[in-house]
Amino acid sequence: MSPLSQSEQTAGVLQVTRYCPSCLWCSGSPTNFTMVPKREALEVTKFAIEVGFRHIDCAYAYKNEEYVGQAIRSKIADGTVKREDIFYTSKPGEQILPTDEDGKLMLDSVDLCHTWEALEKCKDAGLTKSIGVSNFNHKQLEKILNKPGLKYKPVCNQVECHPYLNQSKLLEFCKSHDIVLVAYGALGAQRVNPNHPNLLEDPVLCAIAKKHKQTPALVALRYQIQRGVVVLAKSFNKKRIKENIQVFDFELTPEDMKAIDGMNGNMRYYEFL
Repeated sequence: MSPLSQSEQTAGVLQVTRYCPSCLWCSGSPTNFTMVPKREALEVTKFAIEVGFRHIDCAYAYKNEEYVGQAIRSKIADGTVKREDIFYTSKPGEQILPTDEDGKLMLDSVDLCHTWEALEKCKDAGLTKSIGVSNFNHKQLEKILNKPGLKYKPVCNQVECHPYLNQSKLLEFCKSHDIVLVAYGALGAQRVNPNHPNLLEDPVLCAIAKKHKQTPALVALRYQIQRGVVVLAKSFNKKRIKENIQVFDFELTPEDMKAIDGMNGNMRYYEFL
């Protein structure tokens, strides 16, 4: 397989593979994507690949795909990885949420099935290996799954998911249909919603982290992996990037998992509407 082509960098199709690595490095954020460093993405993407990340989450709206693509090409060229080792996720659209000239959110009725048919055409055209969705609830997923003439079902559903919002029912539904649940905001996002508690300071998480001699962040990531959730680990800090990949160095006990399950309060940090 050849290095990232121009179409792969700009097609803007959410793509993931059926056997994607369970821990991703994320190059941007669902909000404030215009503030994401661009050229910095080149160096930190290289570093993330060097320390072991193979699944990279990006989006056209993050405005750094050019640099992420350059980094991937560079690590292929120097022999660190092969193209087939890298799982690259992108998302369509210049804006996460479209706004008018006054900055007001533009709302309209959209037929999800028509949008899905367009994504199926992208797959047929060879622009992506697999297609998926983001922020879908089970009813929206059912609408796609029950669509007459469905050619490809969603391979993944990327949603906010962390111990305060563990999405257990949605996870169960996705597993029953062989859809991978991908978690963003896995470490909480207090900077997005300062009125919400800091997940990484939660006493339950901190106690489990102390027991395993790990950080609360690693415990939160490990929790998702043991549930069968593919987890996003967003950071531009090299120390934290290197730390996050150590999530495979320990295992939580059933008691730990049950305790973290008990933290769920269906609390969202990201409020798009």
